[in-house]
Amino acid sequence: MEIHFTARRFRAHAELKDHAVGAVKKLDRYFDGIRRCDIILSFDRPTNSIKKAELNVHVNRTILSAVESSDDFVKSVDLVLEKIERRLDTYKSKLRAKDRKKVRQVQAKVV
Repeated sequence: MEIHFTARRFRAHAELKDHAVGAVKKLDRYFDGIRRCDIILSFDRPTNSIKKAELNVHVNRTILSAVESSDDFVKSVDLVLEKIERRLDTYKSKLRAKDRKKVRQVQAKVV
């Protein structure tokens, strides 16, 4: 899995980058078909210091994306990861349902 980290309009600390990349590496537990992940950190509103984390996960032929905002980058990364975990779970269950339908169709044709 390729991981691309981007910090827009600021320089991210090494701890923040390590936390984000380490958390994204754990997504392999949920689904094996992840090809690439893009982590984008930016300020939603610089005046109120609202930090935004965006995560784009390239899975086979699909891109799953999620965006979260909070008052801390670490918190935003954790929230966006929870969203992506749920989306990966639903994507995986949809794939399994399609496979079951195909197997049933093939079995019906054989019988």
